[in-house]
Amino acid sequence: MTTTAVISPLTRIEGHLAIHTDVEKLASGDLRITSARCEGEMYRGFEKILEGRDPLDAQQITQRICGVCPISHGLASCQAQEMAYGISPTNNGRIMQNLIFAANYIQSHVLHFYHLAALDFVDIKSILKYNGSDHKLKSLRAWVEGALARNDTFAAAPFLPRYEVDQYVKSDEANWGLIASYVQALRMRSIAHEMAAVFGAKLPHSTALVPSGVTETATIERILAYKTRLNQLATFIEETYIPDLVTAAGAFPQYWDIGASYGNYLSYGVFRLENTTGEKTRKFLPAGTIINGQWKALNPSQIFEYVQNSRFSSSSGLHPFRGQTEPSPSKGYSWLKAPRYDGNVMEVGPLARIMVGYHTAGFEWIKKEVDAVLGSLQIPVEKMNSVLGRHLSRGLEAKWIAHQAYNWLDELEIGGASAKDYELPKNGQGYGLTEAPRGALGHWVVIDNYVINRYQCVVPTTWNCSPRDDKGQPGAVEKALEGTLISDVKQPIEAGRIVRSFDPCLACAVH
Repeated sequence: MTTTAVISPLTRIEGHLAIHTDVEKLASGDLRITSARCEGEMYRGFEKILEGRDPLDAQQITQRICGVCPISHGLASCQAQEMAYGISPTNNGRIMQNLIFAANYIQSHVLHFYHLAALDFVDIKSILKYNGSDHKLKSLRAWVEGALARNDTFAAAPFLPRYEVDQYVKSDEANWGLIASYVQALRMRSIAHEMAAVFGAKLPHSTALVPSGVTETATIERILAYKTRLNQLATFIEETYIPDLVTAAGAFPQYWDIGASYGNYLSYGVFRLENTTGEKTRKFLPAGTIINGQWKALNPSQIFEYVQNSRFSSSSGLHPFRGQTEPSPSKGYSWLKAPRYDGNVMEVGPLARIMVGYHTAGFEWIKKEVDAVLGSLQIPVEKMNSVLGRHLSRGLEAKWIAHQAYNWLDELEIGGASAKDYELPKNGQGYGLTEAPRGALGHWVVIDNYVINRYQCVVPTTWNCSPRDDKGQPGAVEKALEGTLISDVKQPIEAGRIVRSFDPCLACAVH
């Protein structure tokens, strides 16, 4: 017998996503997902908004695509423009862009684990039994008590409503510790925003980003302001974030075996280490692909977008330079397109970056770090393709990026040129490939008669949460849901955990 399990809307993500699954009852009585559909439920039209505008508007407008990862869009746009203008960044400009980006990365990873995903594993009701002296936890207990007494689930959001299932951390002490970290993480996110604003002027949408660098200058005062906050974040990552990941992994070891997708990975690489742009630029985390277990160099010409099951009347199978964004509300089942790399469904994100780096020559330090952590957990690297593998990848990245930020601070030249002068071409085109915290992000721009003629964004969640393509291939999240056993079709918490391990952002993914 086949039935359905639906999560609509999927909460604690950015944007509007619905998950529809077909579920069969096995002879054993277990319930198993046989197929899934990721449905992006809104249309925004940023690419249409950009048509006819001055190209220098792009890095500001595209930052408004997302409040969590605006720097990613701003830098992808700046790099696309650099290619179109035929310019390169200054040394200080590139480094300050990296420092702004690093701060934004850290806040995004902290946000995801504590405020978006961890509540699938933590029993917030355990706070009702808290009798300790932490005033923040005592205040939180009173808040939850009041909301439950009034049956006011909205007042206690985002903790409530919740699934009433027996699938949370069992230990009250462990729950209290994770809830305390949740509260602490709110302050850490604020510190990360402050840190990004040191060189970015403001956050979440920086006004300082420009092609070739930033509008701010490097001073001793700014370096010290950044470093003071970085010290706090690095300590939090080492002493709280990583241990909390280990606690969650220890409480739910079965999630090393749940949520595997195709095992095909795509990374554009991130954090430029030299003053160039394009896919061959040397980066802190490398570019590359893994398809059917084989590493290959990145080739941007192999990226195409398909729309047979998308709500667009555009031609299918177009490269982003020729991309079209023509809405057709009555067509398909999702407002996401289906990007494919050489016809393959690819997973993007922290797991993809780490798996690409793990197999890239010259990045043996990544393999060494990953093997050391997995060895301590007694987990083989093959199990990284899982819910817990994605969470662990974010924690490791946050640690590495924080450590690297110290090096970038040391490389800054006080008062050095932070950007350069240039002239806008009458005609040109370019692309900017980088990595948002959620995965591979590309912007493509075509300039005609000094204005934007065509602009296309192919973003991480478009890759991960795409609908089926013209060949009927499910997207990466749809594939990861297949075969999952769930305990209750009305409370499919297992499916929610899988989807949130990808950290979906529908605000970015819809066109």
